[in-house]
Amino acid sequence: MAGTIQNRDKFLNTIASQLGRARVSSPIENPTWQFRPQDKVFQNATQDELLEILKEQCKKIHTSLYITDTKELSSILNKVVSEYGGGPVVKWKDDRFTDWGLDSLFKEEWPSQSIDVHEWDYTKGDDNVKKAENANVGITISEVTLAESGTVVLFSDKERGRTVSFLPSTYIALIPKSTIVARMTQGAQKLREIYEKTGHVPACVNFISGPSNSADIELKLVVGVHGPFKASYIVINDL
Repeated sequence: MAGTIQNRDKFLNTIASQLGRARVSSPIENPTWQFRPQDKVFQNATQDELLEILKEQCKKIHTSLYITDTKELSSILNKVVSEYGGGPVVKWKDDRFTDWGLDSLFKEEWPSQSIDVHEWDYTKGDDNVKKAENANVGITISEVTLAESGTVVLFSDKERGRTVSFLPSTYIALIPKSTIVARMTQGAQKLREIYEKTGHVPACVNFISGPSNSADIELKLVVGVHGPFKASYIVINDL
């Protein structure tokens, strides 16, 4: 249920008064810039060229990258999870998993191998978080993918808990090839397009660039301090 905003006008009027100016209540037009160099980086890159850029960046951020189609996706995903040591696995609840032919892997093959698979269920509350804490592998889907920085962009909602990507020991992002864009500039444009089309944006948007990395003042890299210590991207050719 949507909440009710109390005393909004009074609150905003008070802030404007303290700033010594009248309150701005009319829409503000976006400025028109003479130069936009950020639009020119990889401006004419094809989807295949962006994929190559993403591939090279993944080497720098210690992230394994696989390229496949829906026919081989189940086999590749099973291979990566096996290399990570198996389950438990926690994943989002998302119809695209079914569309990509992964139900047999999640519901039959892995359970037969004693690999526990937990699908996010908002009705179970904090039990989801406990499952993610104890999981070896978390699996989500990238909505927008930034080639330049090797970043997957996740949209969280009640069926797609944000803890799936950072509480498990290892992490796998499934990336539809069509989601790959050049850089943050185009990623922000995608978010605006979604807002203009739907009238809302996700409550939580996460930008993740490979496994957790941290460095102290001596620039000694430590992996896995604040999240998964290994990450893999699986690009699905959906074009």
